[in-house]
Amino acid sequence: MKKISMTWLLFSLLFTMCIEGKAQKKVPLFNSEQLEISWKVTDNAFEGKRQYVSVFTLKNTGKQALPKSGWSLYFNYIRDIDPNAISSNVSIEHVNGDIFRLSPKANFAGLEAWKTLDISFISSEIFVNIADAPFGLYWVNEQKPEEGKTIQKYKVIAPTEDKVGYLTSAQLYAKNDLIHPLNASDLPPIFPTPQFYQKSNGNFEVNATTSMVAPSEWQHEINYFQEDLQKVLGKKLSETSQASNNAIVFKKQADLAEEAYHLIVAPTQITISASSKKGAFYAIQSLKNLFPVTVWKNSVEKIQIPCLKVEDAPRFGFRSLMLDVARNFQKPAELKRVLDLMSTYKLNVLHLHFIDDEGWRLEINDLPELTTVGANRGHSLDSKNFLPASFGAGPNVGQSSGSGFYSRAEFIDILKYATERHIQIIPEVESPGHARASIKAMDARYEKYKAQGNMEEAEKYWLRDPDDKSQYRTAQLWTDNVICVARPSVYTFLEKVTDEIIAMYKDAGAPLTTIHFGGDEVPAGVWEQSPLCEALVKSDPTVDNIDDLWYYYFGKINTFLKKKGLFLSGWEEIAMRKTQLMGQKTMIPNPRLANEGFQVNVWNNMIGWGNEDLPYRLANAGYKVVLSCVSNMYFDLSYQKTYEEPGYYWGGFVDVDKPFYFIPFDYFKNSTEDRRGNPIEQSYFIGKDRLTDFGKSNIVGIQGLLWSENVKSPERLEYMLLPKMLGLVERAWAPDPQWAQTADTQLSKKQYQEAWNVFINTISQRELPKIEALSGGYQFRIPTAGAKVENGKVYANIQMPSFEIRYTMDGTEPTVQSKLYTEPISEKGTIKLKVFTPNGRGGRSIEIKN
Repeated sequence: MKKISMTWLLFSLLFTMCIEGKAQKKVPLFNSEQLEISWKVTDNAFEGKRQYVSVFTLKNTGKQALPKSGWSLYFNYIRDIDPNAISSNVSIEHVNGDIFRLSPKANFAGLEAWKTLDISFISSEIFVNIADAPFGLYWVNEQKPEEGKTIQKYKVIAPTEDKVGYLTSAQLYAKNDLIHPLNASDLPPIFPTPQFYQKSNGNFEVNATTSMVAPSEWQHEINYFQEDLQKVLGKKLSETSQASNNAIVFKKQADLAEEAYHLIVAPTQITISASSKKGAFYAIQSLKNLFPVTVWKNSVEKIQIPCLKVEDAPRFGFRSLMLDVARNFQKPAELKRVLDLMSTYKLNVLHLHFIDDEGWRLEINDLPELTTVGANRGHSLDSKNFLPASFGAGPNVGQSSGSGFYSRAEFIDILKYATERHIQIIPEVESPGHARASIKAMDARYEKYKAQGNMEEAEKYWLRDPDDKSQYRTAQLWTDNVICVARPSVYTFLEKVTDEIIAMYKDAGAPLTTIHFGGDEVPAGVWEQSPLCEALVKSDPTVDNIDDLWYYYFGKINTFLKKKGLFLSGWEEIAMRKTQLMGQKTMIPNPRLANEGFQVNVWNNMIGWGNEDLPYRLANAGYKVVLSCVSNMYFDLSYQKTYEEPGYYWGGFVDVDKPFYFIPFDYFKNSTEDRRGNPIEQSYFIGKDRLTDFGKSNIVGIQGLLWSENVKSPERLEYMLLPKMLGLVERAWAPDPQWAQTADTQLSKKQYQEAWNVFINTISQRELPKIEALSGGYQFRIPTAGAKVENGKVYANIQMPSFEIRYTMDGTEPTVQSKLYTEPISEKGTIKLKVFTPNGRGGRSIEIKN
């Protein structure tokens, strides 16, 4: 009887499981398209601390209930989340990097159709702008864990109260009030400002009869000029061997510096003198700068060029823009547009950051995994086939700027394009930190060859110690992004990549003097529990402790680069050394490496962090320094402290004025606020190292930087880059301005204000209208209007004097046909104001109540 009962019981159990299994299979997957999700801050500066409360609101708009379990919502977020302060029986866990996962707990009740659910949580820091909000939301049903569905209906709700001190329209009005229109005749004839110029009467006319005479070895530069002339005149000029009237004549003058030139425009002839192709090229840029803006908009039959004399050379030989294409990729066409812009304004170095945790963007022969795995992002938790969906890449590979790379042929073409414009591209092989894309790609290669039983090939380029138990977290929240510098295969890998890069430059005929090997932001805790690193410390007499692995690593890279005829570039950390000062760990310029010829990009002069003098300390110590200062030259930082303005602000807010008022040899002088906008007195800099004359000789140049965490399109790139880049252009090329040298504080302030007014008139009257016409037009940022209410009237003004303000009174968005602001507005009500360029493109509107 017991056997029959047990048999029956077993049969019943199996039958029930079968029925339940069938029933479960018939339950449809939850359709995330019926979800509407919003997010808003509900309590900023919560409890008076640097933290805030925010809420996800999920609204189920379909007929199907949100299940009690079996799903996850992934999102990207730059803040820490308190795991113990989350409501609604869900959990939010940090996955890695900026990726978080929201999922139901065991007691989650589900969400019926047409119901809403609020999920509140506490985040670190203070909420300021749109870049602080979660983004990149996508849904995963656990029945299909490999698939993700982008949440299409998601919105961020603007804060309703100001706890951060947003820039008001009245404050902006006060800043703009220092600017006033100038006549074109009061502006320098060429931008960036030449060392010397002298205007004279008359014009030279370029027309169908104008000829050109030039040395044969400058033919590439002449061809470049002819292409531009063809665009504006509809034809190229005739080229002859003999100078005559109505000619543009190029002459070699051996006593001029390599990048120097002389330009004389007389009524009957233009004469350009230079000692090199570079000098001739920069003279051509200056000559084109004298063209009226209108010629770039429409073809003309003749060009009137004002007569003048110019003697010019750059202040710095290294005039650089760093572009990050690793976090978010930019296609070759946009990279060429950037190169065109750089060449127009005489920048000569593109520092290409094509490798980081979130992407590897360059094809390397024999290492296909670098691009099959490292150049793609999507829904992945193990990074075996591609990288995870950082920075809002979404779940689907190849459908966002998170995916993409330059083929070998494309990169060679880009190199040729840059070389024709006298721009050197410095490639950055980011290491040993910020190397997650490299690590995961070589892990995939390892697994491929391991499966074939070929362990020698599997380990040939392996980048990590599989037994490493070290715990660390980077500033970008990664926990597994640092190369194991004790593994010999790391150097095999880096030499392989270096050799392939050298080969591409050789094939392109492009100059290569250095490779940038990164070196920044390796966090504490790295390598401390790696058996390979521990063994190296014990076996190598030059390595006393884990900290010395840093110098071991860059020493080996420096050695193999020297053998290849290159010098080492990196971020400032490659020139620093840990030591003890009064029992505390501190960083100093590394005396052992100061004579190795390293070139360092120094970014950390953060006002208020204590290292404000770091660029000067390294230059004084003998390192070649490229000023890449976050205080003034990080173009990815938000323009202003307003909710709507995109970009990070951890290093402060950077408008067009900050690059302009940067004083390379004494930036303390014009530093008036810390990164949060709090005022800084000059007394704060007492005791900071100043730049010595020897140190000045080691400042090789200036660099503007555009990181791309928030730059997901060409339009956003151009918005963040322009017009900020024009301040960099002026500081890198033009002579040291008078206001930077004047000791009298009040006089210097007056001189600066006059110079600022000239600069802003120059770029608004000439440069930005031209930029809007070049190469199909660049999408530079158009400033918002300043506005105030006074005596019952609305007063408005603008940062760019040649632009215009239009407004509406009925709540509609102003257009180029809306009423033009010409005088204070006395009508009552809510007024919308918007700034328009001379070409009719509008910026972001503001509202003010009268």
